[in-house]
Amino acid sequence: MSIIKTENLTHTYSQGTPYERVALRDFNIEIEEGEFVGIIGHTGSGKSTFIQHLNGLLAPTEGKVYIGGEDLWADKNDLRRFRFQVGLVFQYPEYQLFGETVAADIAFGPTNMGLAPEEIERRVREAIRFVGLGPEILEKSPFELSGGQKRRVAIAGVMAMSPRVLVLDEPTAGLDPRGRDTILGEIREYHEEQKNTVLLVSHSMEDIAQHAKKALVIADGRPAMYDTVERIFARTDELTAMGLAVPQISRVFAGLRAACCPVPDNIYTVEGAAAAILNAVKGGADQ
Repeated sequence: MSIIKTENLTHTYSQGTPYERVALRDFNIEIEEGEFVGIIGHTGSGKSTFIQHLNGLLAPTEGKVYIGGEDLWADKNDLRRFRFQVGLVFQYPEYQLFGETVAADIAFGPTNMGLAPEEIERRVREAIRFVGLGPEILEKSPFELSGGQKRRVAIAGVMAMSPRVLVLDEPTAGLDPRGRDTILGEIREYHEEQKNTVLLVSHSMEDIAQHAKKALVIADGRPAMYDTVERIFARTDELTAMGLAVPQISRVFAGLRAACCPVPDNIYTVEGAAAAILNAVKGGADQ
């Protein structure tokens, strides 16, 4: 079943003015429930505009958006319900922290959902576990935390609403490599445990290759490709023509193929490269 579906979705900024700009045009996509999708595209391609349509932050100029088979804009008074189903984490979400304690900040969403206090507490503790922080942090002020901890608390606040779809827009922006790997690993574990849908917007092809199962490539306001990560990154020449960088390891193997080395065309992670090299070495040793 499609959890997300768009039909001829078009969005025009500043319509009817000299600054009119079409950000999405006839955007048609279906994303199945439970997928982990990486969203990639160059700056200005329409990535952020697309994800902001998924919980009603932006309204279509034309076309439809369906969440779980329901028209998001069939009744404007029902938008609140959809916003609990689709949780959106913006870049630098720690700037939106405001609670006196970490617990209060994470509880904000579940409280607005009208849940019982016992359920709110359970969700707060579960969410803080998902982002790899201990319960002792709950009574601290969020402003006493490190930058990486603040980022994780902000993500936990969205996770605590148990959305059917978790959308993250560059969730590791500004973090060091260790902090980035930690957060992405926690998001992947959350997805594997919760079995919900995760959309990860990232400029890092390595991060998409490492964590996502499918990739959606957006170019000029339209879906240019949507397939498994393996198949997307095998299309090195097409991605390069769009101005997108493929994972470094994919470029290395593309160079090897160009030099007539018999290596696979679906290598996009270091682990995959190591396995391919070991297989090649083993094959040569057996001959």
